[in-house]
Amino acid sequence: MKLDEQLLNGTASDGAQTTKDIYFAGGCFWGTEHFFKQIEGVVLTEVGFANGHTENPTYKEVYTDQTGFAETVFVRFRPDVVSLEFLLQMFFKAIDPTSLNKQGHDEGTRYRTGVYYTDPADLPVIEKVFAEEQKNYEQPLVVEKLPLQNFYTAEEYHQDYLDKNPDGYCHLPLSLFEFARKARENK
Repeated sequence: MKLDEQLLNGTASDGAQTTKDIYFAGGCFWGTEHFFKQIEGVVLTEVGFANGHTENPTYKEVYTDQTGFAETVFVRFRPDVVSLEFLLQMFFKAIDPTSLNKQGHDEGTRYRTGVYYTDPADLPVIEKVFAEEQKNYEQPLVVEKLPLQNFYTAEEYHQDYLDKNPDGYCHLPLSLFEFARKARENK
């Protein structure tokens, strides 16, 4: 089921007052989700598959790299607590933005990096952060910045994977989760 359908049905409601949504592809979605869950102001995360060309893909289908999907984390956040700019800056701390279709030991187009937005008003903020981050690298950034075309929720066993499996595989170092937990935006 698509996340939009779940939101309409009320099954992914967070009860927060005012929230915004953004989608991050940062390699394996287990670690990327766990990373964003640590950040104050993030009220909901969900792992799934974004911007591919088939309907209702399974993990097994996406794993073949034939569907065009990227492993992606839906992030709902409270902009009165944390800004999109801060979340983007944090995202860049969790990825190698110059590595095409590879993060850590995970390789394939499903592991590409990207920021997918649903509100066109977010694009100037995204472009600003990308321009700032590019100054930190000699090589060009290979992170996609595109409108969200589609998003399908991954199977239940992928949701909150590292909470359920604390010793499970993750391409991100544990220290990064602690960093995210302690990070605060200067507002």
